Amino acid sequence: MKITSLECFIVPPRWCFLKVETDEGITGWGEPVIEGRAHSVKAAVEELSDYLIGADPLRIEDHWNTLYRAGFYRGGPILMSAIAGIDQALWDIKGKFYNAPVHQLLGGPCRDSIRVYSWIGGDRPSDVGRAAKEVVDLGFTAVKMNGTEELQYIDSYVKIDETVERIAAVREAVGDDVGIGIDFHGRVHKPMAKILAKELEPFRPMFIEEPVLPENNEALREIANHTHIPIATGERMYSRWDFKSLLQDGYVDIIQPDLSHAGGITESKKIISMAEAYDVAAAPHCPLGPIALASCLQVDATAHNAFIQEQSLGIHYNQGSDLLDYLEDPSVFEYKNGYVDIPQGPGLGVSINEAHVRKMAEQGHQWKNPVWRHKDGSVAEW
Repeated sequence: MKITSLECFIVPPRWCFLKVETDEGITGWGEPVIEGRAHSVKAAVEELSDYLIGADPLRIEDHWNTLYRAGFYRGGPILMSAIAGIDQALWDIKGKFYNAPVHQLLGGPCRDSIRVYSWIGGDRPSDVGRAAKEVVDLGFTAVKMNGTEELQYIDSYVKIDETVERIAAVREAVGDDVGIGIDFHGRVHKPMAKILAKELEPFRPMFIEEPVLPENNEALREIANHTHIPIATGERMYSRWDFKSLLQDGYVDIIQPDLSHAGGITESKKIISMAEAYDVAAAPHCPLGPIALASCLQVDATAHNAFIQEQSLGIHYNQGSDLLDYLEDPSVFEYKNGYVDIPQGPGLGVSINEAHVRKMAEQGHQWKNPVWRHKDGSVAEW
């Protein structure tokens, strides 16, 4: 069996899908994308395709090493996301070739389902108490929200109070037994992150996410010494080498590799296994489409330290198109009592509606995240 073509589709709301075809008629789907840089990742996939045309798709480990190591310059969000989507598609082909779900090829499942959480609120969170109650009424047992608006390095305690009020409203709306993930989104710098982490403790969050930007991970030491709330990070880290020092330092409790950014199934499985050796949990990042989610679930099935999975159904980014719209059978992601079953079909376990993909690719997208500025005109972290 040989790879004959790689074809990318830029589809709304902000995704890129990849179809890999073979000469035996088996096709695989991947999701290579960086939110806001989909066209850059598409170009990287097309450039990397020269290494793959005519090759055996089943040699996944060798292809991963070639795509990563054959370039003198390596790593980073664009290249690793391109590799991730290709890797997902190759695993999809391999599963279909052996008529088995990917998790069976990774050693078999250690769980049959995994807990999922639902996003509430948008970029500038408001009325989150009502939104939290609505998703809990739908059966979710955990929610995640942006905690703050933009913050300066040193900012007003009014903004701290506003954040605390939002979290208090969510806790009051959903009760004591619902998990609340609070995403700082890298908007917060170390001085304010220390204050926020302490102030939020009474509401017993499930975790605080990206309390500082990943390039400032050394600050996690001081933040961890100010709070007992679990600290999560990792969505903007792209390889096991990026995660190595984070795990060695010992100040993170939950890692969040994104299987469409961090080298795909092959690399993320290794990252999550590394974390298990440090007694660190995993909650893969996935505010993306159905192929990315299916890939996450295949790895979740095999990872003892995976405890919850992000998913994007109904998220504020998905205006006009949602992840179920691209599936032949949307019931594969049926959420029950806050959990989703691991897909059992061959490959990634989802069937992509190619006709709909091609139709929506004609529309495409140019999604970019907003550019925020502080009152003084300086650029703020979004």
